[in-house]
Amino acid sequence: MDALIMAVDEVGAGLTGDISGSLALIGYGLAAIGPGVGIGIVAGNAVQAMARQPEAAGMVRTTMFLGIAFTEALALIGFVLYFIAAG
Repeated sequence: MDALIMAVDEVGAGLTGDISGSLALIGYGLAAIGPGVGIGIVAGNAVQAMARQPEAAGMVRTTMFLGIAFTEALALIGFVLYFIAAG
């Protein structure tokens, strides 16, 4: 039990009370997760549209790729901001 208390005290000693760096990491993590979810939604809806109207598959595919490109741009912006803030 004493070893556990000492380990908790060591971890607590390293805390400075400044959480801005941690919050930034959470924000940048969400910048990576959000576009991933968005791409999944775009691709899923495109597959549904192609299944319902196969004759419009070419137009749907083109629109899907544009949507994926714009959504992926958000992830790239998030990563660039992380490297700017970390550096």
